[in-house]
Amino acid sequence: ALLVIIGGSSPLVKAWEATWESLDSRPNPAWYDESKFGIFIHWGVFSVPAFGSEWFWWYWKGTENPTYEEFVRKTEHENFAYADYAHRFDASLYRPGEWADLFAQSGAQYVVLTAKHHEGFCNWDSKEAVPLSWNWNSVDVGPRRDIVAELSKAVKSAKSPTTGQPLHWGLYHSLKEWFNPLYVQDTANDYKTRTFVEEKTMPELYDLVNKYEPELIWSDGDWDAPDEYWNAPEFLAWYATKSTVADTAIWNDRWGKGITCHHGAYITCSDRFQPGKLVDKKWENALTVDPGSWGFNRNKTGV
Repeated sequence: ALLVIIGGSSPLVKAWEATWESLDSRPNPAWYDESKFGIFIHWGVFSVPAFGSEWFWWYWKGTENPTYEEFVRKTEHENFAYADYAHRFDASLYRPGEWADLFAQSGAQYVVLTAKHHEGFCNWDSKEAVPLSWNWNSVDVGPRRDIVAELSKAVKSAKSPTTGQPLHWGLYHSLKEWFNPLYVQDTANDYKTRTFVEEKTMPELYDLVNKYEPELIWSDGDWDAPDEYWNAPEFLAWYATKSTVADTAIWNDRWGKGITCHHGAYITCSDRFQPGKLVDKKWENALTVDPGSWGFNRNKTGV
């Protein structure tokens, strides 16, 4: 399957166990096996500076890259903080119905929206299920809209003009958050504590599935810690067995250190993965429009 980025019961529903052996033996839902083209939307606070890539905050403050530091000095006031960008993330041109119609006309079979990237900003009304996100989500600051809810409704209502088939709906979610104090502390503890996972990451994933019923979870931000830290197999067993989309659910391979390219309903292996040969497992090439960024980059004038 090619994923282009711009970031009843059935035989499938059984009690899948929280092990990779069990999860990897689950047949893929027919809709994904038959899909060839999807749309991936990376959109968040990083879209405001739109400089370099969606890793803007990390390059600016994590690695103190002088190019990013200079950009902020030239464009913002003294003592400017990354969180200040959120107030300018207003989504004033966001028309989810028009987006969904365009996606359907493009021939795409599925759409994946970034619910949360590594910056931790939640594009949905997350504060009830995840109180720690009360001031860092699209309903409390910036657009003051539930971006995920609006596009979820629009995509699920859209149909291909040629086949009449409905679009399928998915969500990208980053397990990690660069500067979240709970994640920083768990990292310092060599992932022997799981406070961040228990209070932030897992409540988010369950909330997203229960509220918006994505048929696909595109996980990321996993590579620092083992899957046992993330509690990945337990979540996926629930997603594939007990969630309201269990019979059509699918997920990628980014669920912990050493998992990528080995386990998952389909593999992505690396960004823009192109194996160049026949492989045994279903794979996806998340091909970006901009070769250097998954989000909008003001420095790009052509492809």
